[in-house]
Amino acid sequence: MRILRPTARAARLLAGSSVLPALAAFAMSSIALADQPFLLPDSLVISSSTYDRNQGAVVSLTIGTTLPDTATATTTAVANNDYVNVWNNASVDGSFGVTSPIRLTDVEPSSGRIFGAIDVPTDQVVTSFSSKSELGLHIASDWQGNHLTFVGYAGAGVGALDVSNSDAVAGQDPTNPVTFAFGSGYAFHRTIVSTDALGRFSYTPTVDYGGNNGRSALLGSNGLYYAVGNANNGNATTFGPNGTDPDVTETTGLEVVEPIDGWSIDVPIPANDSAEVDPLLQYPLGKNGALDKAGKDNNYRGVTEFAGALYFTKGSGSNGMDTVYTVNTLPTVANAASTAISVVPGFPTDSARATGGDFTPFAVFFANATTMYVTDEGTGASVDASEHAGLEKWTLVSGTWQLDYVLTKGLIGAVDSDLYGYDGQYPDVTTIGLRNLTGVVNRDGTVTLWATTSTSSASGDNGADPNRVVRITDQLSATTMTDEVSAETFSTIAGPTYGTVYRGVAYVCSAAHGPAQACRAGVDFGRGDGGRR
Repeated sequence: MRILRPTARAARLLAGSSVLPALAAFAMSSIALADQPFLLPDSLVISSSTYDRNQGAVVSLTIGTTLPDTATATTTAVANNDYVNVWNNASVDGSFGVTSPIRLTDVEPSSGRIFGAIDVPTDQVVTSFSSKSELGLHIASDWQGNHLTFVGYAGAGVGALDVSNSDAVAGQDPTNPVTFAFGSGYAFHRTIVSTDALGRFSYTPTVDYGGNNGRSALLGSNGLYYAVGNANNGNATTFGPNGTDPDVTETTGLEVVEPIDGWSIDVPIPANDSAEVDPLLQYPLGKNGALDKAGKDNNYRGVTEFAGALYFTKGSGSNGMDTVYTVNTLPTVANAASTAISVVPGFPTDSARATGGDFTPFAVFFANATTMYVTDEGTGASVDASEHAGLEKWTLVSGTWQLDYVLTKGLIGAVDSDLYGYDGQYPDVTTIGLRNLTGVVNRDGTVTLWATTSTSSASGDNGADPNRVVRITDQLSATTMTDEVSAETFSTIAGPTYGTVYRGVAYVCSAAHGPAQACRAGVDFGRGDGGRR
């Protein structure tokens, strides 16, 4: 374990900085402390990752290096390993990515001033740069205190190529292009990671999400893990048997996972340790009304628990419906298959294929039982970009959720330029929406929310763009775009920083709260001076 504390010279997350790496001054001037507290009450935890081309296979990546292409052929790299251009390899390798280290930073939620940070052991788990949907964060409490959970790749190390599309189990899918290029043993367990206030890590490896990525995981109020993600990078088009083992079409979507919580990733995975919820879900929204591709209608990303139910989103891919889903109970491994997933009443039920995605929801936060905030990534059709991108507010009226307004001021269209670092200038980056989300209800009748931004640029992969962590405070009782609401403006507390991406955010509650309650602030982030008081 290594917990870092910043010196006075590096007490912020470099909001607005374009130097490399993120938290660079912080990292260089930090000292290791044995038991520096982490997950401080009323703080904000941010997950981030910085591209590193000095370790692993990426060190030798040059134009002409062999990369995956299809189940029976390889291709060659069109760019070397520099941060600005390496993502152009995605144009020839649809699985392209580079593993990178995970950092968890605990900050003061208004200013971004750093309280401390933890570098997650890279010999255990890493993330994939530039997989934009990874590293969602969740905090839960039990008799042992707070626990922060997320998902990573076990045993890949920093600088490995195309891990986010590798198999989860060796030999799982012989039609996976990554397997063809790198061998059947090139497989990495998607692993749920938990850390406590002392920075102690525990690991629950799974057999799930082979061929794609686990995006987010939470510890449910019943003591089980719930994870969301996508699977299948090969040719399986029907539910099993389909030549994959474990079946990539039924180890995806919303998964129930029995905690293992081993002290290392080498802990054995018991048989039947996880199960997919509603695994045969399939909508007749394909071409000419045909059923969608098996295992792709549940390409989920954000997930949260509220009032004993789970809520999760789909906002990408051409299959199914891009919308907010729910199960009205907390499934177990035993009953996961018989638990039905449904669209939250009032949310879209149109075909993502037909519309191109009028909504691209990412994450959900409940302020109370009748107020839900949903981030929209802004990566869908023109309707999505013009009407839904940003932070949506929904209220429950007579059993149906309705969209009240979308908060965008100071967010959509903001351009970051002069992003210059050791590999030259990165293309200008434009904010187009939001991804992961957290929030807290203030004592003055407002709610403050934090989110990571989604972006567009001329880069070969926008998931590699330097992005931001932003915050906004909204009048909780408002249901229309009043003058007061229209004046609400996003501000930045972290980023953009050359070579670094911000992925997840989680607010640390100061007091325990039930599953039907939102976190309430122990300090006030409401209106007035906009900070703690």
